[in-house]
Amino acid sequence: MATTPMMKQYLDAKRQCPGAIVLFRMGDFFELFFEDAELVARVLGLALTSREKGPDAVPMAGFPHHSVDGHLRKLVQAGYRVAICDQVQDPREAKGLVERDITRIVTPGTLIEDVLLEPRQNNYLAAVVLAADRCGLSWVDVSTGEFQLCDFAAGHLADELGRLEPAECLVSDDAAATESSGAFADRNGMAVTRRPGWSFHRDQARESLLRQLGVATLEGFGVSEESLAVGAAGAIVDYLRETQRTALDHIARITPYERSDCLAIDEVTRRSLELTRTLREGRREATLVGVLDQTATPMGARLLGQWVANPRTHAGELNERLDAVEELLASNLLRQDLASVLGSCYDLERLNARVATRRASPRDLGFLARTLAVVPRVKAKLAARKSWLLGQLESDLDLCPELRQQLETALVDEPPLALREGGIIRAGYHAELDELRSINRGGKEWIAQFQAAEIDRTGIPSLKVGFNRVFGYYIEITHAHATKIPVNYTRKQTLKNAERYITPELKEYEDKVLRAEERSIDLENELFVALREQAAAHAARLQRTARAMAAIDVLVSLAAVAARRNYCRPTLVEEPVLDIRDGRHPVIEALGAAGQFVPNDVEMGSDAGRVLVVTGPNMAGKSTYIRQAALSVIMAQIGSFVPARKATIGLADRVFARVGASDELARGQSTFMVEMVETAAILNRATERSLVILDEIGRGTSTYDGVSLAWAVAEHLHDTNKSRVLFATHYHELAELARGLEHVRNRNVAVREWEDQIIFLHKIIDGSADKSYGIHVARLAGVPQSVIERAKIILAELESQHLDAENQPRLMAGERRRRSSVIQRGLFWGAHDHIIDAIRKLDLETISPDEALAWLREIRAALNS
Repeated sequence: MATTPMMKQYLDAKRQCPGAIVLFRMGDFFELFFEDAELVARVLGLALTSREKGPDAVPMAGFPHHSVDGHLRKLVQAGYRVAICDQVQDPREAKGLVERDITRIVTPGTLIEDVLLEPRQNNYLAAVVLAADRCGLSWVDVSTGEFQLCDFAAGHLADELGRLEPAECLVSDDAAATESSGAFADRNGMAVTRRPGWSFHRDQARESLLRQLGVATLEGFGVSEESLAVGAAGAIVDYLRETQRTALDHIARITPYERSDCLAIDEVTRRSLELTRTLREGRREATLVGVLDQTATPMGARLLGQWVANPRTHAGELNERLDAVEELLASNLLRQDLASVLGSCYDLERLNARVATRRASPRDLGFLARTLAVVPRVKAKLAARKSWLLGQLESDLDLCPELRQQLETALVDEPPLALREGGIIRAGYHAELDELRSINRGGKEWIAQFQAAEIDRTGIPSLKVGFNRVFGYYIEITHAHATKIPVNYTRKQTLKNAERYITPELKEYEDKVLRAEERSIDLENELFVALREQAAAHAARLQRTARAMAAIDVLVSLAAVAARRNYCRPTLVEEPVLDIRDGRHPVIEALGAAGQFVPNDVEMGSDAGRVLVVTGPNMAGKSTYIRQAALSVIMAQIGSFVPARKATIGLADRVFARVGASDELARGQSTFMVEMVETAAILNRATERSLVILDEIGRGTSTYDGVSLAWAVAEHLHDTNKSRVLFATHYHELAELARGLEHVRNRNVAVREWEDQIIFLHKIIDGSADKSYGIHVARLAGVPQSVIERAKIILAELESQHLDAENQPRLMAGERRRRSSVIQRGLFWGAHDHIIDAIRKLDLETISPDEALAWLREIRAALNS
């Protein structure tokens, strides 16, 4: 078998695609051989067979061609690359072996079929170029045509990949630096594909880009041709040409991504705040984007995800979005009508991609026609809107009337999925096709008349005319009437009880009907391909309309959520303030019963304090309080209303969240090490315009180490970074910071005690907590009563040693508490340790009064210096 012409054809296809599983089309089946067959049989649960026996038997597996999409999805999700080796020649025209060729290589980052994709999420293919301390990154969604690039410091690569969550990332096979970057390590769901170094070379990449975009220079897109990311973008184009092997007309522009225009959110913060995925299950539900998503279309849902992943920093742009949301919020009827109309649209972005790559099915073109029929209704709803953005989006809606008319005129109302099924083109569209169909439809009538005439002529009442694919039309006569067979009948087949015959007249009609049927299918295919080409010529216009429809959908969704949840429009200012009245956590509120969430104020600024130290017991609501503040800032900076009665939000340049860590033992990092790495990143990057939320810093080490680190971190953020900080802690000692640092304020979670029980009020009030209530929480968690009682005894003993006569921590006792200027350095004060050592060594038995007085003068001079 291995030496047959067909097997040579298979092996040649396999050599073209090293590392890929080859699906080899044979008639109505896709077949696999050798190791591919064994692997796919295991992954897909297929039967493993062979055509021969013995040691030279070749393993085989296969499945019907019409089930290929479902199997592709499983293989790609399992991390495999799959090459489709299809028949590229009509078997009717083949003289010998049918020609086959690789028509496409399917990889995680190059999917375009709906059945293979998550409809409400982008599927990015990324590429990375590293050079010293700089990084070039480019990414594309082949299913929509979005294509972007960006240069930045190499240290931000992990954050950018966390923002994009690409399905696949291309890296140079000669870039050893990628191994040490850490950006690709343990990134769930991202396939890393190594590519030849030459495809990332700037000159080669630039030529690839210019050819794809059809321009002579990249400057018109605002892209510097000296950008590192040009190498990454060119590598993407080269990879797409190799894998797609078709036109990519919908990828016709590239957009620079400006990090300075976006609110910087590092990977840790995205995870901690659960912006797009939950920490535990990785689900979209129960996240910020999940709560805000009331979109009617998949393209709207994807754009909303992009907005949440890329909050903006320019007040003008954000106020344009807020104006549009406010106008839609004010008109329930307009909002509901738009949602209803948009709900009847199909995914225009991905339809357009399949059209542009010439992979659209007849059904896809039917969906395109229906969606174009909806666009005028959306445009009419937006006519004469007051907000600038809605007016701009209305003008961006291109009706494409000529394409719509062509599609509606040519296609039947319900086109089939498969091209070779026929029944695609509407009657009356093409005269020759109508004539061929008429011949086909008249076949049954002609056969009936022919059969009746032959019965009369032969006197054989049981004579019947039939058809099969092997013999074509035939006349069947039972053996009982063998003596009545006319001389012009030619025997074709003998059955158990009958004989089958043909006649010259029947054969002539068969040729005519079959030719008409084949010609009808071929002609319909030709007409469909021409129609698809016409649609592909409108790719840029369809793409612009799709983007406008998606943006309208997002704005309607934000208005709908604001109406349902009673959100308010935030006032955006440049000053680093944060004033939220009756703020709520958007996700917890949405998941809970109506009216049960306890709202709280957040007030931060020069007079209200930049650093809020929030104390209180576990489970009381500290973490929820600080998280909801960060989420409100992010919501405001995507152009959304926020869950509050009133809000003034100073635009942030960065949001940092350090709210818990999981052990990363696989990387050799403990929980505490991860916590310190994340804290160091905040201290090194936060600015005066940043918002920082910290939850229980230092809890992963000993109590004194933890308090010391938390104290020093708070001081640094106050004195050096000057950021807005929400610091939730169970270290009550940190409340003392407010005595020595000008912009620190204390807040605590109100708790009520009743008969040795505690009630969490979830209300944030001024001042600091005086107890942690840890033992009470342990009782609520079901810790045995004997353990609770023993813990009370131990706690009393520890407090007697740790607290002074004023019930204050001894750590802050005496002169340091009264001298606020010393408190903020007391824990780590080492400048005068030599004086303390000298005093300890002083011999009090031999020193004279004059010598002692001189010592005191020296000490005072040293302390005052």
